[in-house]
Amino acid sequence: MAEAGFEEGRYLYCAVGLSNATEAVEAFSATGVDGEPVALVRSGDLGAVVHACDALYDSADEAVVRRWLLDHQRVVDAAGETFGTPLPVRFDTVLRGDDARVRAWLDEHATTLSTVLDSLADCWEYRIEVLGDEDALEAALADDDRLAELRDRLEDASSGTAHLLEKQYERRLTELKHDRRAERARDLQDRLAPLAEDVRDLGTERTAAIETPDRDAEGAVEARLAVLARAEREADLGDALDAVAAEPGVEVRFTGPWPPYTFAPSIGDEATGERGDGRASDERADEERTDGETGRNRDRGADREGSGS
Repeated sequence: MAEAGFEEGRYLYCAVGLSNATEAVEAFSATGVDGEPVALVRSGDLGAVVHACDALYDSADEAVVRRWLLDHQRVVDAAGETFGTPLPVRFDTVLRGDDARVRAWLDEHATTLSTVLDSLADCWEYRIEVLGDEDALEAALADDDRLAELRDRLEDASSGTAHLLEKQYERRLTELKHDRRAERARDLQDRLAPLAEDVRDLGTERTAAIETPDRDAEGAVEARLAVLARAEREADLGDALDAVAAEPGVEVRFTGPWPPYTFAPSIGDEATGERGDGRASDERADEERTDGETGRNRDRGADREGSGS
């Protein structure tokens, strides 16, 4: 840890509900970021999973940051296995003070924390990524009237004019691809909404830690969704994706269950240390640099992965 320190703090991983969880409280143990011992601080029916610290976590070494992020995620996963769906908190969120400060934070936000945990109970996040063949997509778009007109003009154009027309062609093709991918995402959302509590479009840029690093994309990302659903709906989600996976040149990647990073709201912005804004949030946010693969069952749904033919 390279940042300026402070006298005492508690690094925060997640909040959990503890109703009827006496045995789980006694049994819970985990190793946290950089090997730190993790503890559960309790106030009534709420708990916070923390470790003691005296500085924030910062490094110019991306491999070190990735390891810390994976450590963080493993603790949240362990809390989910022990206590049920947790409310995950952003990487490197620190409450300044000792355990009493953590209990005060839990008490201060008890109503909100309880409400959110109740709403997320027994729900988990699933990630869906649809990949398509770029050449096949361009071929399918080739009959667009505007593209056809530009191709015709290119045949007789001078070199200078051809350069401008090629730029226009690429711009139109990019617009069409964007529209097609947006349509794909909307179709997926409509298909999955009846099976889920919530579905969110994540766009097509890969920024999330849960994307597994050992599977290089073999096509362009057409859609990426986060789905909040009950565990018993997992098979139904997979079944709904079968029709998509069966399309020629399409691959569907379906991973989870994960703690509900994408669906966790802001909690107590004013109550944290220097790094982190106190919001329970996706620790895989854009600025977090990791492609980790922890999780209670990261390969669940792997039979849905593969190209249609």
